[in-house]
Amino acid sequence: MSLSASRRILISSEVLSQEVSGETVLLDLASEQYFGLDPVGTRFWQLLTEERPLSEIVHTMAGEFAVAREELERDLDDLLARLSEAGLVRMIDSASG
Repeated sequence: MSLSASRRILISSEVLSQEVSGETVLLDLASEQYFGLDPVGTRFWQLLTEERPLSEIVHTMAGEFAVAREELERDLDDLLARLSEAGLVRMIDSASG
């Protein structure tokens, strides 16, 4: 998976989320499985719910967290791959969506 500037992420309509003490719990209604997000994952999820392009999400988060941009991109790419694998999100090209 790649954090392409022209990609957007759509959150599955089968996912419920609840923030608790700076972390987020996701419930996949289809599989009845829970997923936990740490504070960085929570911020990523918050920005995803605003339907921002990935490039804008990375730019925003790079300004909010004290981490090298390359490391942030790797971590978000990994998280995005896991969310996608679990069916919680899907990626679309902005031009086609």
